[in-house]
Amino acid sequence: MDTESLTQEISTRFADIASDAQLVAECVSVCKNYNFTPEELQYKWEAHNFSHSATRSEISPYTPDSFASLKLLIQRERATKAAVQKAPPRTAPVTTINRGAFRNRTPANRPVNGAAQIKLEPDADGFAMVAGPSTVSFQGPSAGAAAIKKRAYRYMLEKPSERGDVLDDRIDEFAERIRECYDIPELGDPSSPTEGDITVVGRMIHDGDAAEDAWKLADEAIALECSRALGNGARVPLRFESAMNLKVRGSPQGSGGAAFFPGALVALRGRNGGGGYFQVSEVLTLPPPPPSGVKSEADASFSMFIASGPYTPDQDLGFKPWRALLKKIQEAKPAVVLLLGPFIDVLHPLIKCGDVDSTPLNLFRTRFTDPLRAYLDSVPGSIAIFVPSVRDLISNHAVFPQRELAEDVARADPRIHLVPNPAWFTLNGIAFAATSEDVLFHLNKGHFVKRGEEIDATAPMSPEDAGNDRMAGLCRHLLQQRSFYPVFPVPAELTAELVLDVSHSDGLRLGTGDGDAPECAPDVLIVPSRLKQFAKTVYATSALNPSFVSKGTYIILDVSTGDAGATKARLTPRLEKLQ
Repeated sequence: MDTESLTQEISTRFADIASDAQLVAECVSVCKNYNFTPEELQYKWEAHNFSHSATRSEISPYTPDSFASLKLLIQRERATKAAVQKAPPRTAPVTTINRGAFRNRTPANRPVNGAAQIKLEPDADGFAMVAGPSTVSFQGPSAGAAAIKKRAYRYMLEKPSERGDVLDDRIDEFAERIRECYDIPELGDPSSPTEGDITVVGRMIHDGDAAEDAWKLADEAIALECSRALGNGARVPLRFESAMNLKVRGSPQGSGGAAFFPGALVALRGRNGGGGYFQVSEVLTLPPPPPSGVKSEADASFSMFIASGPYTPDQDLGFKPWRALLKKIQEAKPAVVLLLGPFIDVLHPLIKCGDVDSTPLNLFRTRFTDPLRAYLDSVPGSIAIFVPSVRDLISNHAVFPQRELAEDVARADPRIHLVPNPAWFTLNGIAFAATSEDVLFHLNKGHFVKRGEEIDATAPMSPEDAGNDRMAGLCRHLLQQRSFYPVFPVPAELTAELVLDVSHSDGLRLGTGDGDAPECAPDVLIVPSRLKQFAKTVYATSALNPSFVSKGTYIILDVSTGDAGATKARLTPRLEKLQ
């Protein structure tokens, strides 16, 4: 049966999904790959979705999630059927040959951890798909049509009023948390003169008329912007008490003061004495969000390679550093390979001048997709995860937050997981948060510290959590502000690197990434930056900066077995350099 006939019959038999072209196309693909008729697929899907109870029986609605589960079931059934058949005689030592040089051969079946891994027929490119589940349990953002549509929002349609409403809502949310945390009955307006001290909440901004540097905060170049609900949207210059008189409440022990940056949401205590500015006598620090609450699997250990682009130096497009890293991956055989963009960098000098003889998609597939698929074939049960960048030529979504890459980029390989930027996912129950944007460098550009006396300082959760560590402090901002990108606005000289869509900043919240779950702290925070490579402990979170592969650096994260409630103790990051 040809594709058109299959499509028509599937649309007739599955009326509920007839309007979902992508899901219908997947049904057609399954029918072709597994030699099913639409009728057989319908019976199998109904049997898979049938639920029975004492009161009634029903068939659950057809959804992308249930279809993905069905495809996995079909693969397992085929693998089980193949396993009982007699293994073919081995006529050549194919397993010892580098399959990258023999694209049309499938490696012979071989035991892994004592269990035979059965492979299905090779795809059109000569790659054999490994049957059965991964050795690592991956849970990522929802793959439902509604969730994908939300992440793939249309941009360049922002209205100033919408941006203003979103910015105001974030201030009001922060104000409510401050009220609850410090039991404050009422917040004040910093633009109104008062006799006594009041507590105010707002966003730190640069006072453009008061400094030479057009963006960096300074003593004479800092102001507080209020929401319309708290202060009629007023912008009030700030003046801080001296270091001997300024109090900093709730800061990490050993920090010795408070740090700010443009866009930071803050709570301040002081008064407006009528001089046209607000005199700050105390800074109130918001504690970090609670842990994710995801229960990790105590007996599920694995290793993970974490690397970020650019993957080739500015002088060429040979991707020599990436090829060196790929060799390391093939030698170490990690269960997870996490790669963050940019992959095909729009800012690369040769790309900008058009000195390239391949399309971006073909270049990506040749350099990344195909070598990784070959690796996944050689190490059954392993997975790869791609996080895009707004600088990626292979992405049609050039704003932040950014949707995941299209499936055809990875040739629809189920072992390669495509997640948005920023991303929130779990591996064996351990929560990971990652973004490919250099938020730490952006934070550092406007970083401003005011020294003061610590009041009710929070004790470190780990001996490694140093309150005075600058890099850890930058990561701490992300947790305290509960955002992957709390900076606003984007520094003028860095707008070529990042286009921020304020109206969709719900996608930047620390959490599941769907915007409908409570904000929470991840077990592992991955923030690649041009700043020095590091692995830090911030509160109970492991913050990792693998830096860039083009600079010869990456990170290996080992997850050992142990107490499921002591996730941090099971994580061992290793800073690595390409030799």
